[in-house]
Amino acid sequence: MTCTSPIPELAAPTLASSGINITSAAHLEVIVAPYPRMDAGDLLELFWDNCFVGSRLLTETDVHDSIRLRVPESFIVNGTSHVHYRVMQIGRGPALSAARQVQVKLDCPGGQPSALTGDENQSLAPVRIPQAIRRQGVNPNQIKRGVPLTIEPYLNMAADDAITVRWGDVRMDLPGIKPCEVGQPVHVWVPPEIIMEAGEDLRLEVTYCIIDRVGNNSRWAPPRTLKIGCTNPYLKNPPKAPLMAAEPRHRAP
Repeated sequence: MTCTSPIPELAAPTLASSGINITSAAHLEVIVAPYPRMDAGDLLELFWDNCFVGSRLLTETDVHDSIRLRVPESFIVNGTSHVHYRVMQIGRGPALSAARQVQVKLDCPGGQPSALTGDENQSLAPVRIPQAIRRQGVNPNQIKRGVPLTIEPYLNMAADDAITVRWGDVRMDLPGIKPCEVGQPVHVWVPPEIIMEAGEDLRLEVTYCIIDRVGNNSRWAPPRTLKIGCTNPYLKNPPKAPLMAAEPRHRAP
């Protein structure tokens, strides 16, 4: 006989992250915390967007411990998804959990990882630099003003993308992409302090990478090479040392 006493709604399942990227989608697990009257013989069923994805019959070793259930990659698609579970107990009606909402983004900035080679993403355009600076390099006057760069719109560009520019060995994080900036070039101003910190270099590399809101990484764009000569104008014409007064000579006794 089935018990008719009310069963409180179970807590929502949890995931390692509130956002799922292309890496985590390949081995995604949902965690179900211990629930009231948990017992061996319970049947735990997992649902993704109301579709049954798997189940587990609990044993004595499972009781009072968190249960991990795998979500097949084929169920995971771009957008907002909801995940919940159901507990079937002998002599009781089924108990449903609250649903957990999760954001899924499988489109990597700059294209999918399968198209990448090494640490570079050939689908990203190199930074655009004014022709005069590319030909002649960065001179001391430009150091004082800074150097303009432009990052072209890229595949799968989205709001909240975070771009990191690498100027030599120095990195500069840009503000996240706003919704109105999606599909538009990103204009960057490299300030004097960044250029000074990186120092002089006959072949300084300038590149960038993107991380989206769920952690998909584009890897680095093909670099541009710049000549950075005499970044500190004082190095070219160092100030003269002040003359020291000659010490008086004493006649030997």
